[in-house]
Amino acid sequence: MTEPLLAMRGIGKRFPGVVALNGVDFSVRAGEIHALLGENGAGKSTLIKVLTGVYAPDAGEILLNGRRVAPASPKEAEACGISTVYQEVNLVPSLSIAENIMLGRQPGRAGLLNWRALRRRARAALARLEIECDVEAELGSLSVALQQMVAIARALDLQARLLVLDEPTASLDEKEVADLFAIMRRLRGEGLGIVFVTHFLEQVYAVTDRLTVLRNGELVGEHTTAGLSRLALVSQMLGREVTAEIAAPGVAAAKGEKKSAPPLLAARGLARRGAIQGLDLELHCGEVTGLAGLLGSGRTETARLLFGIDRADAGELRVRGTLTRLRSPREAARLGFAFCSEDRKIEGIFPNLSVRENLIFALQAKQGAWRVLGRAEQVQLTEHYIAALRIKTPGPETPIRNLSGGNQQKVLLARWLATQPELIILDEPTRGIDIGAKAEIEQIIAKLRADGLAVLFISSEIEEVVHNSTRVVVLRERRRVAEFTGGDITAGRLMSAMAGGHVESKRQDSE
Repeated sequence: MTEPLLAMRGIGKRFPGVVALNGVDFSVRAGEIHALLGENGAGKSTLIKVLTGVYAPDAGEILLNGRRVAPASPKEAEACGISTVYQEVNLVPSLSIAENIMLGRQPGRAGLLNWRALRRRARAALARLEIECDVEAELGSLSVALQQMVAIARALDLQARLLVLDEPTASLDEKEVADLFAIMRRLRGEGLGIVFVTHFLEQVYAVTDRLTVLRNGELVGEHTTAGLSRLALVSQMLGREVTAEIAAPGVAAAKGEKKSAPPLLAARGLARRGAIQGLDLELHCGEVTGLAGLLGSGRTETARLLFGIDRADAGELRVRGTLTRLRSPREAARLGFAFCSEDRKIEGIFPNLSVRENLIFALQAKQGAWRVLGRAEQVQLTEHYIAALRIKTPGPETPIRNLSGGNQQKVLLARWLATQPELIILDEPTRGIDIGAKAEIEQIIAKLRADGLAVLFISSEIEEVVHNSTRVVVLRERRRVAEFTGGDITAGRLMSAMAGGHVESKRQDSE
């Protein structure tokens, strides 16, 4: 055991009302690839921003090669030998490859650039990665994978000793990932320490030496990658040990049901680069289909494809048996689809508009500009759903920003129910709301199923998926890996499938 290249000790960081990091320790050795793992809100991004000088820590210290450092900016972090390559390449696409590699350090004298030296140093930085290309080419003309290689070459030219790769594979295909891993292994052999932030467990076990797990701003554990099973890793990330196989309450009644009618929606081989690969999925009226998977597995990306927000690169989609190509959410709404986004505040509500204005928005958009809902009809519709969903508000004209998170979520549900959909896609519908509101929304979901709607239910909470779903499809690494129905829907089975365990996939799709 040698002294670590990087040692972060007792790191604490608070924001108003939030403890983002609470006494976190994190270390990386020279010549190792170390994965930093955790779900949303675990503290990974905050820890990286403290390391790279974006945030100043409220507590703790950072040691690099045994020497205390306190970078106050990313530039100071680079001067210390800490360089970061982000998922979204943070370079200038209109400049050449050479100019991007040397940006801010261009060789020259008296205000004149030495273009020959600039190109020579750029070629040398790329040669270290065994990449040959025209360094005078515009960066924006390259693929995302090659742009990331340029960003890594820039980091190496900065004489980085610690390289932070933040979700570098999110937009890469399998060959590009393999090429990146080959470079990471080569740099590891040269003695660099590499921090690898990712949500893809297959990649963690393919390329890393050690891993650190954070949850809710605290250190859960540090392990050798080979010494921790995938199921144990998922348990640490989610904070739940699998101790028993408990079937879903309320699902037993649906266990013996047979689907005689054809599916409302059937996807076959649906794919979008960087989002989802070859997805087969059927959604039936009168069913709640749960979509389970770790962060980055493709859950939200699937929802966006099915609602026409993003377009598929391959595969087909049939609605009521008819081949359909969704070009926009408006087309999806006209087909009877509805979608509640996972980000209620950014993609859902209009905070400065009233409850009434928020609620009637989707119905008015579906009807078009020439069929304007009258004010009396709007008020009547709003009051109906306020009563039906028990929305707690002083009145229809109250700004929606004044409502609690749970009541805002109910307004968004009402917005789509007013369009009388046949399929409703619910992406994290209970996130950030209290227990009482969560129970009420789960009751609404059960009623929607009983009323014959097809429901696609997406949640990062395993217990919620188990409790609310009559069928569950599990995604891992942007692919469908298992399906369970009825009494086979248990937390243990879902977690095992999410982690890459060998579990039997229960399929009862109508042919």
